[in-house]
Amino acid sequence: MEKESILEVEGLKKYYNDVKAVDGTSFKVLKGEVFTLLGPNGAGKTTTLEILEGLKKHDEGTITLFGTKIKNGLPIRLKEKIGVVLQENNFIDHLSVVEILKTFKNFYSKGLEIEEVLKIVSLTEKKNAKVEKLSGGQRQRLAIGVAIIGDPQLIFMDEPTTGLDPQSRRNIWDMIVNLKKLGKTIFLTTHYMEEAEFLSDYIYIMDHGKIIAKGTVQKLISSFGGKRVIEAHLKLDEGKKTELRELFHDSVEFEDSKVILKTFELPSIMKKFLDWTENKQLKIEDLIVRQSNLEDVFLKLTGRRLRD
Repeated sequence: MEKESILEVEGLKKYYNDVKAVDGTSFKVLKGEVFTLLGPNGAGKTTTLEILEGLKKHDEGTITLFGTKIKNGLPIRLKEKIGVVLQENNFIDHLSVVEILKTFKNFYSKGLEIEEVLKIVSLTEKKNAKVEKLSGGQRQRLAIGVAIIGDPQLIFMDEPTTGLDPQSRRNIWDMIVNLKKLGKTIFLTTHYMEEAEFLSDYIYIMDHGKIIAKGTVQKLISSFGGKRVIEAHLKLDEGKKTELRELFHDSVEFEDSKVILKTFELPSIMKKFLDWTENKQLKIEDLIVRQSNLEDVFLKLTGRRLRD
């Protein structure tokens, strides 16, 4: 049974003079899924998100949200169906967690109970703590609490784990998984490729205002990756790098002190590389063989890493 779409975007455009921030973007977000929009800095993700959240007007294209075509901003009845988690939040420091949640709950005609939200975002024990006493991860969990206090059906999350330590980041991941189990639909942008791989049901990759690839994580990897990857750490001068380029052509890349070889013929390429290092009397400090991942796909499609 095909899932219901709650957001459909067709031919979306937003230009700033000669800059085509969003240039004919189209996609569909299905109910109950984590939809992820990936792209390097300047790709048009934030502008797209701001249009969908009702913060900016688009120049051309159609947006259908919960079956309603959006023309000049979001009507109140639709705003109450969405939640927004921003990259940065400026809550009043001297207010407590529960006071912040009560304040935002007043903006909605109905919503979740405060205690229920505290439980979902794991802040029950911190409900009386002042914002100024919260850690970065706790503040971000509060931001998610604010986003869900109105019991939205669709939650926009713009890089929700940026700047957090690994433990706090993983806590947010678990929270997103739980929200999905509760029937929420998540629209996610992120600068962490492992986050996209772990959370996403469907991914669209955006660059220069256009969608350049789409699919599940596995579909993207099989379509644009598929090769085995050899990563070796060793010190090479430019002369040795030139020799490897002549030996492996487009199959070899360099990243700092790392040599990266991508191939469908792992045994023969591995032997060829090890024979070369032995002949040159080079010491390999570390050697890893792995399958292609989403980072490899992204680099192939955009020529840049996600955080570039």
